[in-house]
Formats: sequence, C-alpha cells, structure tokens
Amino acid sequence: MNHLTPVSENEVLEIKGHFVKALILIAVLGTLALTLLQYKREKNFKKTMITLASFALVVSLAIVGNLTRPVIPLYLSHLVLVVIAWGGVLYYLLRGKYLWWLIASPVVTIAIFLLLELLAGSGHELPVIG
Repeated sequence: MNHLTPVSENEVLEIKGHFVKALILIAVLGTLALTLLQYKREKNFKKTMITLASFALVVSLAIVGNLTRPVIPLYLSHLVLVVIAWGGVLYYLLRGKYLWWLIASPVVTIAIFLLLELLAGSGHELPVIG
C-alpha cells in the first residue's frame, strides 16, 4: 500500500525556490564567517575591509542585475559572472591577490543591457497618437 501523496508541480517549484534561497543565505553567511576567521588569524584589518567592501559590491551587482531579467541569455550570463565575482572575492581572501576585473565583471552585463535599452528601447514606450 502506497502512503505517499502526489505532489503538484507548483509545490515542487516552491520547494526548489526555498532550497535556492537557503543556499544563497548559507553562501553569504559562510563568506562573512570565513572573512572574520581570516581576520582573527591574520589580524589584517585592511584586507578584511577590502574583502567586505568587495563582497558588498558583488551582492549589490547581483541585486541590480535583476534588471537584466527581460533578456534571459544576458540574465543567465550575469548570474554566472556574479558567481565568478564571488569566487574572486574568496580568491583575494584566501590567496591575497586582488583581481579587480574579475570582481567587477558583472558590470559588463548591466552595461550591455543598458546599451540594448538605449538602442532598441524596452518595448514599453507610449504609442505616438496622431
């Protein structure tokens, strides 16, 4: 006798969404914890502040990057660049070499999106009457 109840597709998507949000939260908290552990070990205040500022920049670019959502390929490439930029912050934290171009790379997709909006428009312009 099967006691499992069927799960709808919406419930599966909702569970996946919560899982992704939990992973993002763990990544953010893990990065902050790793930064504080490195500070405790090395006592390098400048490196800690640069790491926290760079991480704040990456998080800000990830949030601003949501404006690229209407162009799905650009949005997906933006997400990949955000993950790579986060890796650049961790690389600086662990190895001590600051790769500014890697950390700032999500700016490229935002600039491309704004350029596309400037050239082609958003498609939401008011129609001209007359």
